[in-house]
Amino acid sequence: MSKISSILKPEELTWLNLDNEIVIVDASAGSKARYDEQHLAGAIFVDVNEDLANIGDFAIGGRHPLPTFDQFSKVLQKLGITKESHVIIYDDKNGSNAAARFWWMLKSVGHEKVQVIDGGFQAAVKAGFPVTNKVEIPKSVDEYEVQNWSLPLSDINEVEKVAKNDDHIVIDVRDANRYAGLTEPIDTIAGHIPGAINIPFTENLDADGRFLEPDILNEKYTAALEKVDLNNVIVHCGSGITACHTLLAMDYAGLPIPKLYVGSWSEWSRNGKEMVLANG
Repeated sequence: MSKISSILKPEELTWLNLDNEIVIVDASAGSKARYDEQHLAGAIFVDVNEDLANIGDFAIGGRHPLPTFDQFSKVLQKLGITKESHVIIYDDKNGSNAAARFWWMLKSVGHEKVQVIDGGFQAAVKAGFPVTNKVEIPKSVDEYEVQNWSLPLSDINEVEKVAKNDDHIVIDVRDANRYAGLTEPIDTIAGHIPGAINIPFTENLDADGRFLEPDILNEKYTAALEKVDLNNVIVHCGSGITACHTLLAMDYAGLPIPKLYVGSWSEWSRNGKEMVLANG
């Protein structure tokens, strides 16, 4: 069986929804009210804070640390997802809210049939997929056993050790002003990790909010990372959510999925680590 594409074009949704194994998930972060008002027909809501993270002390793992395996197992069961499910995820921010994070988590526990809708909620509606405010009831399923994260992860200690090394690259996917320390809307300090380069996740998208074609993304990241082994690439953002957008883009481009530093700037900036601030 050929590998399923990580990105699903919204025009393909209609016939896919006829399959009984399809589970559509709305991962619009902080948008439960919008979900209650209107969502794609059949979609189940997943909450980035309650379902896709195990939030505690921001200095230990950042604002959105990964949940425990037991927690994630229960979330998948709650959503009606089995190992045979074809999971289709969307959000209302072109995959950057939590769709890409949920995609990464599923891929990392070995779930192959998982895709993110290109362009998200808006693109699906434009393509004619029906919407509703109906309360969706997930299928009753057995527990989904989760044992480990199989995709590569990094942590604050490794990032500190390698960020300035020529044989490693740390990518900060936040917007340029946050990277430069000119603004910080969420965390307590504005700036970036010394040695990290800035490739905003928004550069994965075209003017319509759709992912660039795989060959374009491949060329873009191959050129940016040509000086290092792709196993030595670490990607981060503010709290390990939008970083997954770039991991998704690289997978879509046919490239290996780099390491994810989940704690990201929210953890780094709270631990007295060296930082590059706007004043130098």
